[in-house]
Amino acid sequence: MKKTDRFILLCLLFAFFCIGGTLAGHAEPDSLTHHPIHHQIGFDIRPGYVLPTKSFFEGENAQGKPINTVLSAHLKYAFRFDKDSYLGKLYPHAYQGIGIAYTSFFNPSELGNPVSVYVFQGSQIARLTPHLTLDYEWNFGASFGWKKYNETSNPYNDVVGSKINAYLNAGIYLNWQLAPQWHLTAGIETTHYSNGNSNYPNSGVNTVGGRIGLIHTFGAEKTTPKTHPQEKALLQGSPFSYDIILYGATRRRGIIWPDERYLVPGSFGVIGFNFNPLYRVNRYFRAGISLDAQYDESANLKNHVAGTEHDTNQKQFYRPSFREQFAVGLSLRAELTMPIFSINLGIGRNLIYKGEDTKGFYQILALKTFVTRRVFLHVGYQLSNFRDPNNLMLGLGYRF
Repeated sequence: MKKTDRFILLCLLFAFFCIGGTLAGHAEPDSLTHHPIHHQIGFDIRPGYVLPTKSFFEGENAQGKPINTVLSAHLKYAFRFDKDSYLGKLYPHAYQGIGIAYTSFFNPSELGNPVSVYVFQGSQIARLTPHLTLDYEWNFGASFGWKKYNETSNPYNDVVGSKINAYLNAGIYLNWQLAPQWHLTAGIETTHYSNGNSNYPNSGVNTVGGRIGLIHTFGAEKTTPKTHPQEKALLQGSPFSYDIILYGATRRRGIIWPDERYLVPGSFGVIGFNFNPLYRVNRYFRAGISLDAQYDESANLKNHVAGTEHDTNQKQFYRPSFREQFAVGLSLRAELTMPIFSINLGIGRNLIYKGEDTKGFYQILALKTFVTRRVFLHVGYQLSNFRDPNNLMLGLGYRF
């Protein structure tokens, strides 16, 4: 297992432990001391369609057939805060937990049958009838058991470059209460598998499909939450917060020189820093700006090729100056705030940079998992110019 794979796995396992072991630190004192947590178990079947983003999926594979069908089975445990607790009053419909899934693309020899382990969270969007709601849910974790590209044993698979890949899923669904402790769910979803540019190839696997599931809740269930004080009375402290984040990762780098694609041997380090002031608009939403600084050891390598030989298998590079590999930018940030987890989205542009690789816009998607009320894990991904994969962002943050 590569160092990056181990680092991703460690961060994800840490996030799983945070769900159960750090609730007391994240919640207000009365959330757990005087009120129970409500548990539930669910099972999903999720059929889907594989988007043909590469010719490999269209039939240029060892089987000579399109790979367009996916099927997965999910077993999930979740919990909810009691509606009389502090977090239960703020987020009466939120649930969060851990899940495991087995997935088949019906081509195990070239793609494998990956097993995913993930954290998830969901909540109600709207109540349609007394027993029917429209809900959303996201999943984030790691998937294991992929058959990765190999030039001799798996040469057609120019999509998957790692045995371990990140798993991202989001969907909306109808939730029908069949009985006091039973719910039937059905909806649509989309899924993305990727190694975060930590290894090549990294085209990613993307699917869209449906889901149908059954949920059993334990203990008495209240279909209608009690009337609680207004939101302003529940939310305490200043509406302003300040997140400081330090992160790192490794990545691969491909270049075009002079007219051919070339994968630079080895992995390169990435280190970054974010200072992100946020204003709390309401209980669910924060917005602000972020000062972003990043050093990328692979940036602008194509400007420092040693020699002029066109044999791309023999390329060597001079080390670029620090100035060419360091960039500072500003980004607009929006954050969905829920118990334990926050999802942060950003669109920014580098203002201090040198070279084509650090020029232009960048985009950020990050999951914050709060270990305490102030300390959080940060697992994110950065794109460049709305299309090109850039690097992972694995680190720690502190909220003032």
